[in-house]
Amino acid sequence: MNANPKLDKIDRKILEILQSNAKITNAQLSKEIGLSPAPTLERVKKLELSGIIKSYHAKLDTDKIGLGVSTFVYVTLKGHNKQNIDVFLEEIHKIDEIIECHHITGSGDFILRVIAQDIANYQKLMLEKVSDISVVDNLQSMVILSTFKDSKVLPIP
Repeated sequence: MNANPKLDKIDRKILEILQSNAKITNAQLSKEIGLSPAPTLERVKKLELSGIIKSYHAKLDTDKIGLGVSTFVYVTLKGHNKQNIDVFLEEIHKIDEIIECHHITGSGDFILRVIAQDIANYQKLMLEKVSDISVVDNLQSMVILSTFKDSKVLPIP
């Protein structure tokens, strides 16, 4: 398997379409890219096997499933060393409400995206789980008031 396979125009078009509509049928996809169904399916399988397509997901409406509060949280650790990072990562993987974790540069060590039912549940989560992680020194929360762009479609170079 090539770690960085060459993408042609058709591969790029397939990726663009699948990012927007992962439920598209192979027949419809083949029409949109101008190939017959068999080679279209072959190309999609190749993109999956190469790891370019990692998975397919359903995007849920957070309000309709009762998750009304989203936040970003800057986390600073008590010393930025491998042991503290490992402890922190092990603990946050146990917390389902933390849906993203990014190691960052700048004033903090990590930025988390956290989702909860409401402010009370968010506060409880932060006080009883996140603040209790032994290596956490400081947390700074930013509540997301509105989201104006939430695209999962990557621009393909």
